[in-house]
Order: sequence, then structure tokens, then C-alpha cells
Amino acid sequence: MPPAELGSVKSAMRVLDLFEYLRRWNAAQTHTQIAAQLGIPKSSLTQLLKTLVNRGYLEYDPIGKGYFLGPAVVALGQRSAETRDLVEVAENVLAEIARTTSETCALNVLKGDHSEVMATANGTHRLHYSMRVGDMAPLYATSGGKALLAYLPDEMRQDYLSRVHFEAITPRTIGSVAALDNEIAEIRRGGVAFVTEEFTPGIAGMALPILSRSGFPLAAINIALPVARYDAELKQRCLTALEMAVKLIRQRAGVD
Repeated sequence: MPPAELGSVKSAMRVLDLFEYLRRWNAAQTHTQIAAQLGIPKSSLTQLLKTLVNRGYLEYDPIGKGYFLGPAVVALGQRSAETRDLVEVAENVLAEIARTTSETCALNVLKGDHSEVMATANGTHRLHYSMRVGDMAPLYATSGGKALLAYLPDEMRQDYLSRVHFEAITPRTIGSVAALDNEIAEIRRGGVAFVTEEFTPGIAGMALPILSRSGFPLAAINIALPVARYDAELKQRCLTALEMAVKLIRQRAGVD
């Protein structure tokens, strides 16, 4: 493993060790206590703690001069629970979409720089696109991924755009930050993401985000279908189905 990757792994392990250590204590822990317990050099620990406080993962008690877990850690746990609830609720809704549109649909969630399929229902046409639970794709290449990306908080989205590497998965895959940024703005204006043959030749897709009360994209629900059937009437029917699905999932999962 290259030195840079080893450094990244070590940093990640330190963050996890720190979270687990602080979770065991009811009282805030000082810089000295953390360094001694976890064996992290004080100079490295200072920058790590500063970063985590700035991001909301830790809070600092100026009176006791100690650190404790912040609201962002709690939010991560809540988001995980919300995702599980969404998957359970979405399965029946996806089946209804597939029945009414005859097309394949899926629930996607954010997984690093990718979208991951968490639930799916296949279309009823003999010729249909298939998606499987666990399938992953770059955020920039699919409708579900773009719907998630467009509604990320500005800081997270800009961080992604600053380091994304585009792969020409098909001849129509988007290939520049400027083009992707323009699409993101369009998605945010219209509320829906579209792709045509950007991930799979011959397949078009559309997706809507499922947002938390604070506006974070908990998931995206998409429909994928052959471009040979993709006319104006079917497009509108699919959009209507997606809008109803998002509304139902939010209500049944208690997001509204």
C-alpha cells in the first residue's frame, strides 16, 4: 500500500478509536487524557480534534477543557436508522411503481462517492432493465446518483466536485466538473434528475430525492427504462409515479 494510503488508513483508525473512546465516557475527556489513552502524538491529535470540532463531530467544554461527542455523530446514527426505515417502507412502494409503469425502479442511498441500490422492483416488460440490491454506480453517472449529489449540503458537494475523477463509462457519460455543476443547478431548479445512456447504453433514467426535514438527501428513487420506449407520455407517467412514491415513502417512514 502506498505511503499516502497508509496515512489515510491511520487517520481513519484514529477517528474511529476516538469516537469509541469518547462513547464510553459520560464526562468530557481532555487532550492529555485522549493522547495517553489512544497513543496519538499530541501534535497530530491537536489538528484532529480541531477538525472534528469544526465539523460538529466533537464539542469542546472550555470550562473543563475536555472534548465529547457532538451533534454530527448523533445525526449519523439517526440517518442510519432513517435509511433502514426507508428501505422497509420503500419495498411495497417500488412494487407499485413497477406495476403501474411496467418499468424497473429502485431506492438508492449515498455510499461514499457512489450511489447504492438498497431495494428494487423489476419491470414487467419482456425487455426491461434489471437492478440488484448492492449495485453501485458513480454519483455523476446515474439519475439516482445525481439526485443525491444535487441535494447534498454545499460543503459536501463542493468537496466531491473538487476531487471527482470522471470515467467515460459510455460515450455519453458526463466528463467535466463544469458540466456536472450545470446539471446539479438544473436538478435543483426542477427537482428531478435525468440521464440518457450515461451509465448503460440504451437505458434512460429519472430520479427524485427523498429529503429529510433538514433537506438532506436520505435516498433517491429512480426509474430506469430502455430509450426505445422513452416517449413523452411514458416520461410523464413515470414522473407522476415517482412523485407519488416520494410522498408515500416520506409519510410512511415518518419523515414528513
